Amino acid sequence: MKLKTLRYLGIITVGALVASCAAGVDDTGLEYAPQMYHSTPYEPLTQIQNEDAGSWLDSNDEDGHGEFYNSNPYNEFKMNMREPVANTVRRGQPLPVRMTIDDLETAATTLESPFAADDESVVKEGKALYDSYCKHCHGEKGAGDGLVAEAYAGVANLNGAAYLEITEGHIFHVITFGKGLMGAHGSQVSPDDRWRIARYVKELQKKN
Repeated sequence: MKLKTLRYLGIITVGALVASCAAGVDDTGLEYAPQMYHSTPYEPLTQIQNEDAGSWLDSNDEDGHGEFYNSNPYNEFKMNMREPVANTVRRGQPLPVRMTIDDLETAATTLESPFAADDESVVKEGKALYDSYCKHCHGEKGAGDGLVAEAYAGVANLNGAAYLEITEGHIFHVITFGKGLMGAHGSQVSPDDRWRIARYVKELQKKN
């Protein structure tokens, strides 16, 4: 009799535990391992310096914290990611000359694409990259009429007279460091892909 009773109690206990894990429309269920749902203290892409925000170790549903203190106390700037040393060049992708944000004129006349002038695959790949990174501002044909341009006046018309004579080196530099309304894209687009985009822009200009 006792064995049967214990068996029933065991089944009831297991059933209650399983049921408590279920989530409903207005109930997200319990978090048994909050560190699996929330960023740990050294999440590199966030920087919460307020120590009163608590941490994922003492997380609960009632503290109102969606993010937690995650600054690095061992770094003098409380940073999680250290900035690279000045003038650092990523291994395997060196530029032909050392270039700064103020070197646009030098870049325009000095920098040359590493791709052959008759390499059609560069144009094809450049179009795909242009569609991903550039079309929303500069438009499908480079006329400065992309969706973003509807909200922000001054997006460059790449077919305008002032842009028809710019070199691939000029375009490469602007993609890297930005110019005017355009922000820098050097961290998002690899050097080779910047050259592909520059080649496609020049081909796009020939068609208009």
